[in-house]
Amino acid sequence: MTASSDDESPMDSWRNERRTQALAAFDDQIPALYRQRIYLDTKVAEWADCTDEAPTSLFLWGPLGVGKTHNAWQATRRWVGRQFDGNYRGTPIVQTWRSTALFDALRPDDTGGTPKRLMKALQTADLLYIDDVAAARVSPTGWTQERLYEIFDERYINRLPILITSDVKPSQISHIVGERVTSRSNEIFRGGVVHLDGDDRRKGGAAA
Repeated sequence: MTASSDDESPMDSWRNERRTQALAAFDDQIPALYRQRIYLDTKVAEWADCTDEAPTSLFLWGPLGVGKTHNAWQATRRWVGRQFDGNYRGTPIVQTWRSTALFDALRPDDTGGTPKRLMKALQTADLLYIDDVAAARVSPTGWTQERLYEIFDERYINRLPILITSDVKPSQISHIVGERVTSRSNEIFRGGVVHLDGDDRRKGGAAA
């Protein structure tokens, strides 16, 4: 149980205990390579802290190895912790996906449709994090792009945050996600496109 200070109310103590439990559970989801705490880019930290000036969603892009995925995982962890401040509405639900796995999951099942439970989870999660979106394989039939549009449009309507990492900027992924998602992205990520630059940290053995 989390230790409480003398001036901490029972509600604050209960909330802090729930925060500790939620962060511990999220830590179990973070790949080992990205568990080390790092100094977040200033704009990434502002988003994670849910400041009044911060955008709802975040698009991290830059060359290979600059730390996009590491920033994203640690920012998501920080974001989870901040959800227990202020107007607490329960432990947040976060969907985290590598783009290649997500695109595979969105392809038609044996009945020719998309699993409804997965679609609902992606549309309604408190935060949706998609890593390395530019690595996804393009659907020749446009099926995947249509399912992505359903997800993005639902989250756009309900102002639910999306976090994306990419090797290229948003305007260069339309051939992967489709024109309609690209159009929505212009507003979804307004003020939240962050370019990370620097050397390839993998060459020096650091996480990227």
